[in-house]
Amino acid sequence: MEQLERRLGYTFTDRSWLETALTHSSYANESPHTRHSNERLEFLGDAVLGFCAAKTICRLYPDMPEGELTRLRAELVCEASLHQVALALGLGDYIHLGKNEQCNGGRRRPSILADCVEAIIAAIYQDGGLEPAEAFIAGHILQDVQAGRRPARTDYKTQLQELLQRFGGAAPVYTIVGETGPDHDKTFTASVALHDGASARGEGKSKKEAEQAAARAALEALEH
Repeated sequence: MEQLERRLGYTFTDRSWLETALTHSSYANESPHTRHSNERLEFLGDAVLGFCAAKTICRLYPDMPEGELTRLRAELVCEASLHQVALALGLGDYIHLGKNEQCNGGRRRPSILADCVEAIIAAIYQDGGLEPAEAFIAGHILQDVQAGRRPARTDYKTQLQELLQRFGGAAPVYTIVGETGPDHDKTFTASVALHDGASARGEGKSKKEAEQAAARAALEALEH
C-alpha cells in the first residue's frame, strides 16, 4: 500500500478507505470477511470528479458556452480517460477481484479500472477532505486541460460514422448481443456491423458504453 500511496501522491490516515476503494463487488461477494465493495465510493467519486472538472474548466474557459463545457467535462471524466489514469497508476495490480472476474481478465477491463479511479477519489475525499481530492484530480486527470491541451475526442461512434461516410459507406448498425452479471453490476456486450460485412464487439457497464467500445474496436480494425 505504501507503493500505491506514493503513486497516488497521497498518504491515508485511515488506510481502510483505500482498501475499500480497491475492493470490487465480485471479491466482496465471495469473501465472508469483506463487508463493503467500492460501489458506494465509486458513486461519490463520480460526483467529486464531476464537480472538480466543472470548476476547473469554468475557470480556464470563462467564455465557453454551457453546451461546450458539458461536452468538455464529459471528455475529461469518461471511462476512456479514467482507464488511462488507472493504467498509468498500475491499479490492476492492486484491485481485489473475485476468482471468476480475475480469470476473465478483470484486471485489464476498462470499466473496472475506471470505476476504481473514481472510488479512489472518494476514498481520498473521505479520508482528507476536498483539497487532497482536488490535488489528485488535478495531477492525474486534469493535467492536460490545465496545460491548455484539449482532450482527444473519444466519441468513437461519431468517429466511426464520419469515417464510413467519408468513403461512401452506410451507417454502422449496433446490436446488444449479451449481458452478464447481477442487476446491480451488469456488463453489456455490443456488436457493430459495417456495410462490408465486417463487425466488431465491445463491452461496457451500460449499453452506450458497450456501443462506444464496439465502435472503438471497429476503428482500430479499420486503421490496421
